[in-house]
Amino acid sequence: MHSYSSRNSSLQVAAIVCAAVAVVSWDSAAATRIKDLCEVQGVRGNHVSGMGLVVGLAGTGDKSPLALEALEQVLRRSGIEVKSASSLKSANVAVVAVEGVLPAFAKEGTRIDVTVKSISDAKSLEGGSLLSTLLLGADGEAYAMAQGPISTGGFNADTGGASVRLNHVTVGRIPLGAYVEREVPSTITDGERIMLLLKQPDFGTARNIEEVINKEFEAASSSALGGGSVLVMVPEESRPRLVEFIARVQDLSVEIDMPSRIVINERTGTIVVGGEVQIRPCQVAHGSLTLTVANTPQVSQPLPFSDGATTQTQTTDMQVVNPDVSLMPVEGTSAAEVAESLNRLKTTPRDMISIFQALKAAGVLDADIEIM
Repeated sequence: MHSYSSRNSSLQVAAIVCAAVAVVSWDSAAATRIKDLCEVQGVRGNHVSGMGLVVGLAGTGDKSPLALEALEQVLRRSGIEVKSASSLKSANVAVVAVEGVLPAFAKEGTRIDVTVKSISDAKSLEGGSLLSTLLLGADGEAYAMAQGPISTGGFNADTGGASVRLNHVTVGRIPLGAYVEREVPSTITDGERIMLLLKQPDFGTARNIEEVINKEFEAASSSALGGGSVLVMVPEESRPRLVEFIARVQDLSVEIDMPSRIVINERTGTIVVGGEVQIRPCQVAHGSLTLTVANTPQVSQPLPFSDGATTQTQTTDMQVVNPDVSLMPVEGTSAAEVAESLNRLKTTPRDMISIFQALKAAGVLDADIEIM
């Protein structure tokens, strides 16, 4: 018996069990530290990357010629002469991309985590070790050196045609697997001012940050330059102790003023409803069409003493179910009330996604919808 539905049943089950509806609610006057809202201009990480070779694999390495060429180059640099790359085996070797982030103010000798990713046809990096690999910045200069055993957090086993797999074993990490070899200069001030960059630009929040800093320090010490940045003048007495001043600014609490928003991930059926979302009074009806197809086998026997043969046929029965639905009132002045109103309709998360989009189109939903 086979059943088909206008909605994917397996995805609905996953959405109901794992996702449901996530409701994030906060007070409109919630106080948040400036440290959590802003970054100081000039304080940022820098991506570094390089190409390396993983060895020590248990026959799960690359089968492409690229691995043989890379292995040949490594051996030649080590002083080992190779007559021909065809004489090498690549089953225990894999060519990988190595990536990391050089944090702000990282000094020479600082250790950072790196991620290792297979770029060819290796089956698994489990048990492998990365050979010394230079990590380059955007300017082409080497800033770190990575090497060490790889942790994949899973496994991939094949036995007699059957396979068992846990997690993604062609990507792994080397915790603290790279040493910083060169520092990246950071400039956060000209000696008189610093710039705060809002992680989520908003004019109201920028104004509140300006007011809080001016109240804590001398008047007119900061000014919002827009929804995404606030210029802060460093008091003359605080300039010799700039780190202490920035720490004090970051610890100040600010009332956030963020727009109402609904975030939807249709791939997983996840819905996140902001605390300020409102739905004006309206009527909503939502139904689903279910199509059920059943195949019943039937056996036909020949008459006695005849030359006929037994045959089997399929009889197909089709049933369409369109449940009765009625209009339900939906309204709410908070995320909790909105969720309660929609839950009365007994809808799945994927149905709610369609309902939210329809409410927005009808003009009764006061929130932005962002689809991931």
